[in-house]
Amino acid sequence: MQRPSLGSNRVLSPLVQSTYESSVLNFYLNGTKITLTSVDPEATLLDFIRSQRKLKGTKLGCGEGGCGACTVVVQDVRTGGRIEHLAINACLAPILSVEGKHVITIEALGTSANPHPLQERIAKLHGSQCGFCTPGIVMSLYALLRNAYDPLTRRYVLSEEMVELEGALDGNLCRCTGYKPILGAAKSFVREDLGRVVFEGEKRETRVEGEGELNGNYISGVNGSGTGSCGRPGGCCRDPPAADFPRDESSSDETESSGETSATETDRSPFPALLMALLPRLVGAMIVADCRPAGVKPLPMSFNFKSYEPHTEIIFPPALRKYTKRPIFYGNENKVWFRPTTIEQLVDLKHAYPSAKIVAGSSEVQIELKFKREKYPVSVYIGDIEDLKGFSINEAKGEVVIGGNISLTVLEKACLEGYNKLGKRALVLEAIRKQLRYFGGRQIRNTATPAGNIVTASPISDLNPVFIASGAVLTARSKARGEFTLPLKEFFLAYRTTALPVDAIITKLTIPLPAEGAREVIKSYKQAKRKDDDIAIVTAGFRVVLDESGVTTDISLAYGGMAQKTVEAKNTMEALLGKKWFDNTTLEGAMGAMEKDFSLGFTVPGGMPTYRKTLAFSFLFRFWHEVAAELELGTQEQQVDREVVDEIHRGLSYGSRDNDNPYEQRVVGKQIPHLSGLKQATGEAEYIDDMPNIEGQLFGGLVLSKKAYAKLVKVDFTPALQVPGVVGYVDVNDLGDERNHWGPILKDDFFFAEDFVYSHGQPIGMVYAESAAIAQAAAHLVDVQYEELPPILTISEAISAKSFLPYGRMLIKGNPTAEAFKDCDFVFEGVSRMGGQEHFYLETNTAAVIPRPEDGEMEVWSSTQSVMETQELVAQVTGVPSSRIVAKVKRMGGAFGGKEIRAAQLTCILAVAAKKVGRPVRCMLNRDEDMMVSGQRNPFQAHWRVGVSRDGMLQVLDADVYNNAGYSYDASGAVMDRAITHIDACYLTPHVHLRGHVCKTNTHSNTAFRGFGAPQGQYIAECIMTAVADNLKMSVDELRWKNLYKEGELTPFLQPLEDWHVPLIITQLKAESDYDNRVQQVEEFNRTHKWKKRGISLIPTKFGLSFATALHLNQAGALVHIYHDGSVLLAHGGTEMGQGLYTKMCQIAAQELCCPLDSIFTSETSSNTVANTPPTAASSSSDLNGMAIQHACQQLNARLEPYRLKYGADAPLKTLAHAAYFDRVNLTANGFYKMPTIGYKWGNYVDPLPMYSYFTQGAAISEVELDVLTGAHTVLRTDIKMDVGRSINPAIDYGQIEGAFVQGQGLFTIEESLWQKNGELFTRGPGTYKIPGFADIPQVFNAGLLKGVKWANLRTIQSSKGIGEPPLFLGATVLFALREAVKAARETFAVDAQGMGVVQLDSPATAEKLRVAIGDWIVRWAKVEAKEGEKGFFVEAMA
Repeated sequence: MQRPSLGSNRVLSPLVQSTYESSVLNFYLNGTKITLTSVDPEATLLDFIRSQRKLKGTKLGCGEGGCGACTVVVQDVRTGGRIEHLAINACLAPILSVEGKHVITIEALGTSANPHPLQERIAKLHGSQCGFCTPGIVMSLYALLRNAYDPLTRRYVLSEEMVELEGALDGNLCRCTGYKPILGAAKSFVREDLGRVVFEGEKRETRVEGEGELNGNYISGVNGSGTGSCGRPGGCCRDPPAADFPRDESSSDETESSGETSATETDRSPFPALLMALLPRLVGAMIVADCRPAGVKPLPMSFNFKSYEPHTEIIFPPALRKYTKRPIFYGNENKVWFRPTTIEQLVDLKHAYPSAKIVAGSSEVQIELKFKREKYPVSVYIGDIEDLKGFSINEAKGEVVIGGNISLTVLEKACLEGYNKLGKRALVLEAIRKQLRYFGGRQIRNTATPAGNIVTASPISDLNPVFIASGAVLTARSKARGEFTLPLKEFFLAYRTTALPVDAIITKLTIPLPAEGAREVIKSYKQAKRKDDDIAIVTAGFRVVLDESGVTTDISLAYGGMAQKTVEAKNTMEALLGKKWFDNTTLEGAMGAMEKDFSLGFTVPGGMPTYRKTLAFSFLFRFWHEVAAELELGTQEQQVDREVVDEIHRGLSYGSRDNDNPYEQRVVGKQIPHLSGLKQATGEAEYIDDMPNIEGQLFGGLVLSKKAYAKLVKVDFTPALQVPGVVGYVDVNDLGDERNHWGPILKDDFFFAEDFVYSHGQPIGMVYAESAAIAQAAAHLVDVQYEELPPILTISEAISAKSFLPYGRMLIKGNPTAEAFKDCDFVFEGVSRMGGQEHFYLETNTAAVIPRPEDGEMEVWSSTQSVMETQELVAQVTGVPSSRIVAKVKRMGGAFGGKEIRAAQLTCILAVAAKKVGRPVRCMLNRDEDMMVSGQRNPFQAHWRVGVSRDGMLQVLDADVYNNAGYSYDASGAVMDRAITHIDACYLTPHVHLRGHVCKTNTHSNTAFRGFGAPQGQYIAECIMTAVADNLKMSVDELRWKNLYKEGELTPFLQPLEDWHVPLIITQLKAESDYDNRVQQVEEFNRTHKWKKRGISLIPTKFGLSFATALHLNQAGALVHIYHDGSVLLAHGGTEMGQGLYTKMCQIAAQELCCPLDSIFTSETSSNTVANTPPTAASSSSDLNGMAIQHACQQLNARLEPYRLKYGADAPLKTLAHAAYFDRVNLTANGFYKMPTIGYKWGNYVDPLPMYSYFTQGAAISEVELDVLTGAHTVLRTDIKMDVGRSINPAIDYGQIEGAFVQGQGLFTIEESLWQKNGELFTRGPGTYKIPGFADIPQVFNAGLLKGVKWANLRTIQSSKGIGEPPLFLGATVLFALREAVKAARETFAVDAQGMGVVQLDSPATAEKLRVAIGDWIVRWAKVEAKEGEKGFFVEAMA
């Protein structure tokens, strides 16, 4: 490698020449040695893996370490010689960080032909839907499995708690599955629940008596023992006695299999019986194995899983055991990297170049580089300096010494061990450990360090308040000053500013321990939007020392999130010092003093002033009780309230699926895993950004508006064009006005901004260059000047300004509402508000456009749900007929509606560039770009009046319903259509007048999202129902039940309800979940608990299936080829985004053609195989495409009928096709289907045709527990039952049900979209926008399907029903259960007496909204009122 020039930094040259002799990187990748003599200093490990090694299984999901899609495992030798396996974020890691280590990616574990047991179980147990997150999840679990086995002692220890409760997966997100099947697959590797399995010595295996090891025959099948065994790990109740079996005893750490595939399957004897009661706990989400009596039909899908043999895994390369660390230096004229190996070398570097950027975990640095565009010409990686990694406890001196660069994972473990050893004397270690458990994800904790956290000086740091409260002292070192100390209390000077000299480094942190028997207590607290992997809203570390009489002699109350830096509450501390601790007057004095410490204004940066003040005192209130509990200060008169002390903690999750399917056929109805599941789990599944390089390809970088509403004064691309590697640009000047306008309904959107920009993030142009990095960097150099105009951001602002897009539709049923209200006993009114939701598909919008040299042809690969729209719009912008454009998509990494319409914009911009330059152009948006550009679920606001009779019967509903469209129409009118046609939910109202209004604002253009307005409409309905029930002082369950529709009654759009099963579903669900008893138990719990409250909610749903009044979209085509070898190529218009459509369609074709499923193959969705296809949306794709496929297969069957008569009904398709081919019979068929009966016309209030083909129905019950002090909650249990007709594939349908529910749970609880007042989207990545994680799903999660009923009027493929969207609204059961808990808390605190009235709980019901809604004495004290003209720091678009 050529030595990089240091340019003007001559001070570094002598140091480099004397110390840094090497510029070569050496490491291993998947068992192969890598030697790099030329490295891009800007590249991350992910960049290297994906672009240099062509290993595409590791994905880019967010670029900030927040989603886990980029997870790889790094093997390294730790002290003592043990090999550790660390899951890390490759998107954050500098390449230099893996020097001397072994990197393992998903490709090394196995292939779809020979998968690792982990990959196999994730795939076959339905743990992968879109698959984009799957490799990262597999790698996180792989690290867990590898660390569970010690090759020296041959002990394998893995518990369910380690899988689920100790953070192994908290750095990974999945948007599709609802997490339940992933956890189920992971728990199949648990052996500790059978008694810890210990491998000892060289000759035999020791087992706990009567229990066995994980068996290869995990779930019974045709190749099982034939005993009817379920194959459960450790045995089934029907197994015969176990027999010992041989194994390879020659393995050691150095002789493990070095191949790149997984352990091989071997024959195993059956295992002894276990109690049946263990089955549900382990299996949970999996296909529950069959343990029914002999003679009863076995379950349809079962698998012989590979046994997991931990001693046969990929070894650590022996050569690396001899690796010697040496200083390294490399880079180019723009940036250089150093890797010192000693503290002295690091100190010398900082002395020579004080502004050098120190990098350890790189979690903050990479974000600064990518999103803040920071430049660090000199970076120093210090992760390999062992002297910075120590941890020691000196009991005699009474101190803990923590190395500045110890990883947070190691520190977490050390704190746990230290606390277990020293007990209450080491409460500070437990306080640190508690904060670390929820600090980032596991991948972050594996690399991040305490020194990095400290010097970052974040005002919301989790650790710094604990360090300050503990009296910690930093030890720093510099060349000029040598070693010196800095007390943490004096370290933070201002926002992100510290007292550390610029040339100094932190070497260690010393924390004093109290003397043995001292009456000292230290605790830590944190509240965030999401429990796992989230930044704090408020965080705290408190320490107090009391004398024997309970008087405070020393105290520190340190807070994060209450000021621009971590601070102590000085006035509160002073108020408590010298006072008797456990005394109410002391607490009252502290509350008064805290007002002086934290007098937050309404406009405080970060927002939430009332909630933050509430948390500040709530934490102190909890600490006040905890100290009393720890030191046993309670008396008869003043008792310790244990409820205040205890925070909400999750237990292990489990659940069931009712897997018995009476409608199962030969192929249809079977629980077949996703056909791409194994490819997704092994990293072989190809997404668009994984496509191989295309000869001559260029990369696009979007130029996005930095203003929400402004006139464009100047757009100058000259600075970008001067960057080496930039080839050119495109903007509005490359399109005429007509070609630049687009939109699915109104052509009011722009591919490129014209004269004005209407949203922050609106595309202005695109730079194309030789690499993605160059294009993105150059795009930021384009000189755009604006004349800024005042933006409209919220619905209320739009109403006030009369800023509306054309809509004008309404629904009218019964008598005029003004007259009907006169006959009502009661009339209530209200306003319901519901925020939007970011799609957060793991694969951002991606496209590649390949121009052909003739006739203006283009091949267009786009992550789109609509190949037809892509084809048409690319034809529009390139000026050619649609027949010249071939639009294709093989699979998407999630979509949820977000790629139905908005995906076309990026694709068309790329097409303009490809046509201009004559070369292929591709682009994958960064996560923040995608969130700014692609829009989200429409926020809603409804102003309603409802009239009811005295006994609670609904009589009249009159409402004005508004949604926030953003700056263009998109599908917002159609979303409003579905919203107002679902605002009735499941309840009959005789007289209805509903008016829709589509608001034009200056946010991004909102778009389709799973549910498409129905969740918003039904949420409004349930807000009305709860308000009516509260006002009538009636049970909301009673109100819902008495107002349920009956068969044949008319909706507000005059469609009669047929096959109406909601009452039956509710009845069955209540009985199966013991609902009535649980309601009483919740009431009893709330009577006996003050600071924890529970709520339970049962809500039904119905969802109309069809594209509604977009009648032309209710059609589909299919193309089926039978080849003479009997294989079948199936093409249809549906796209695969993880929902299992390809799998279901293959099942239908296999069923119809009477051939094996593996004979059917679908390559991709393409506009040149099936033309004029509707988008894959509206939950109708199985209905439409399935019927088209059936039509094509029926034609083929008719042609093959003579050959079936000749060769027999059971003749293989190969035989039939071969014979037909030689008889010159056409073995290709086109199928077509259009949905019958529908045809609703707006404005027909007398006898319209149906709007929907049928309704998918269901209900759910959710039970929650709420922490009254903080607003945190957990979902204790959810039970769902759905009517899906006769399921084509119950496993896929269950995946849709569970995934939709969890997505809905996020919508209604934690997913909050926020804007800054200038119109810039604040929540544009996983750091600020939180979707549910593994720890958010219901702790008990049961799902079932309705059976044993008739669907007399259902005319769909196999009598199935669409299921992708309908369950999503049932996530609202969590919100309404939380509302019940809030009501119970208000009752306890007599809040209603304060005149607060009926609980108003807007969606999402975040921890902030829940806590403030309680309105108790703490909230009233903390209340921050807006002064005249003041607006909050953040803007909510539904406001």
